[in-house]
Amino acid sequence: MKMTTLSFTSLIKAYKNLQSGLMSQVKKLASKMCQANPGQFILLQFQMSQITQVGESISNVISQVNTVISNAIRNQKTQ
Repeated sequence: MKMTTLSFTSLIKAYKNLQSGLMSQVKKLASKMCQANPGQFILLQFQMSQITQVGESISNVISQVNTVISNAIRNQKTQ
């Protein structure tokens, strides 16, 4: 079975690329407001909410890792 590794660095880079892509879409749409249609705004809103959810998930994973590390250190001190 082929194993895939995932690092926080690659995860953050991918998230940053998603954010950058969305920002370029927002700028592109903002530059031609007269030609924009409601569907484009709805699509951007949906993409923004997805990116927000991804960011929150990454934050939760980092928080859980920090908790595990803190607990491991605390357990080492008590022994």
